[in-house]
Amino acid sequence: MPNVNLPKIARQCRLDLIDMLYQSGGGHLGGPLSSMDILTTLYFSTLFDFKKDHFILSAGHLAPGLYSVLANAEFFDKKELKNFTSFNSFLQGHVSTKTSGVEYSSGSLGQGLSFACGLALGEPKNSVVCLTTDGEHQEGQIWEAAMFASKYKLANLINIVDYNNFQIDGSTNDIMPLKNLAAKYVQFGWTVTTVDGHDFNKLTKILKKSKNSNYPNCIIAKTILGKGISFIEKDFHYHDIKNMTPEFYLKAKTKL
Repeated sequence: MPNVNLPKIARQCRLDLIDMLYQSGGGHLGGPLSSMDILTTLYFSTLFDFKKDHFILSAGHLAPGLYSVLANAEFFDKKELKNFTSFNSFLQGHVSTKTSGVEYSSGSLGQGLSFACGLALGEPKNSVVCLTTDGEHQEGQIWEAAMFASKYKLANLINIVDYNNFQIDGSTNDIMPLKNLAAKYVQFGWTVTTVDGHDFNKLTKILKKSKNSNYPNCIIAKTILGKGISFIEKDFHYHDIKNMTPEFYLKAKTKL
């Protein structure tokens, strides 16, 4: 593990996320919290250099989490977080290339992995990391990209699946079960690893290993929706939050 305190950084990013959503009135919450430890590891473990390597956020609604991490990584002034979703702000509800550190505008789910495949094919010497979600794997385009990556042996491609078991309307098992997602990726010719998405040591080790693979890599990161704020964890109603109250804000800050 590099000599950085990843849990401390992730906690600060979560605090900044809550501040940002409170100041704006609300936004996506559960998913950004579940993916925060993954994003923190990517940007602060020194495994990647995102001036030449690529990060693609396929699930654009995780934007608030990415903004918090990018601000703490000094891609832009942290003061800009207070302008989240404001008119003319470059920090909107879904990521766009107007934001420093973002190279893919995402909103429609299931498309980012295809874009990542193109980058990996065109720049075989650089790592390309894509963050998708479990619910996003209900989109057919994901599987077209998976076939493409296998055919062209995109060993520099890493797809991290934020697998928190929920989507906007409920659990993925109730809405459209994925069953054995790892086995599906193996059948498509990928190297697959399942990991605790909140264990920084394990995340760092598997990411390092994935950079030296002969096949496209899928990391299924088991996470907890709303991680860090115990009273909303595993509750799909907090996929997003509208009109965050002062009471909710203070209680959430206390839990963090």
